[in-house]
Amino acid sequence: MNKMEKALHELSEMDDLAAQESPIHNLHPLAKLLATVAYIVTVVSFDKYDLTGLIIFVLFPILLFQLSGIPVRTCFYKLRIVLPLVMAVGLFNPFFDRAPLFMLGNVAVSGGVVSMITLMLKGVFCLMAAFLLMATTGIDKLCAALRMLHLPPMLVTLMLLTYRYVGVMTEELAVMTDAYHLRAPGQKGIQFSAWGSFLGQLLLRSMDRAEELYSSMQLRGYHGHFHYVKINRIRPADVLYVVACVAVFVLLRIVPVTQLMGNQFVG
Repeated sequence: MNKMEKALHELSEMDDLAAQESPIHNLHPLAKLLATVAYIVTVVSFDKYDLTGLIIFVLFPILLFQLSGIPVRTCFYKLRIVLPLVMAVGLFNPFFDRAPLFMLGNVAVSGGVVSMITLMLKGVFCLMAAFLLMATTGIDKLCAALRMLHLPPMLVTLMLLTYRYVGVMTEELAVMTDAYHLRAPGQKGIQFSAWGSFLGQLLLRSMDRAEELYSSMQLRGYHGHFHYVKINRIRPADVLYVVACVAVFVLLRIVPVTQLMGNQFVG
């Protein structure tokens, strides 16, 4: 199995995760989407120095991991390429913001260090929430939920086909890579002189497959709407989930729970 086949296998694993059964999987897609959006908006609204207020929000993804039965290590493994890029956003903050913010024993902690950690946690929390949404919902149900919010059909279709097209293009790339290595045994990688023809053939083959994919979607009843996706009606439990999540997020955003717990522990 080459790298492309491994990437295609990992992409199919996301659909397998979304097909599982759990209390989170059984929630309405729109309820999970609204709760995730509310979580991300609340997380990014924290000030860059408010590390103590932000840290409590790690409980939400941890709780969802437990209820959905998805291991935390699966999330970090799937996001292993994106996480370093997100965490690198605030790496230079300690060099620009050197003013001491507080003392940790005899060590002065600058505002740049605190803002760097805060930005990193914001990125990690948002990625974890987005991963959980995809891993417990699936792209079809997620796009159907977006249509229920009356997003433009063209935008939702573009999102769906982009997701599907990545798999199609990866599959074609795996086949072409295997064919190239069979014709050039022992050669590492693809020669620079063959890049042009290789990419051209990849584009043509993937476009043909994409046309076949879209035609098959139309034959299955897709015409800009998601009638083929079986989604249950919104239940009282779904409404309660959204209301409870938003209420808890607002409460944790207004009340400094972590600071109060720390003062109680010190006291």
